Amino acid sequence: MGTTSKATKIIYWITTVLIALLLMSGIFFLNNPMAAEGVKHLGFTSNWFKYELTIGNFIGGLILLLPFFGRRIKEWAYVAVGIVYISAFIAHLSIDGVGSEAATAVIFFAILLTSYITYHKLKD
Repeated sequence: MGTTSKATKIIYWITTVLIALLLMSGIFFLNNPMAAEGVKHLGFTSNWFKYELTIGNFIGGLILLLPFFGRRIKEWAYVAVGIVYISAFIAHLSIDGVGSEAATAVIFFAILLTSYITYHKLKD
């Protein structure tokens, strides 16, 4: 049982840190012209969505990463980030078709799901 718990902890922290860094890094590119063009490419002509998504991702990354947030708050963060990745998949699929951007959303969702499952294995 000790090795399973240790392996679970390692998988949890690797996937959680990876997802949190991906989510939080966007804040540094908030005013990047390439990021703005990417949002416009998906059909969002106003900047409000870019700001909402970036700030929400940053907060979600912090909640997932920091251990002092309660279980219920973490649950909602996992749900919110999951919705972001599912929405990204649908948006890229509908605009660009099957391609690397849609696949990236699926990969990130899989990493998030692994973090979520291992989180519950550690907490249950």
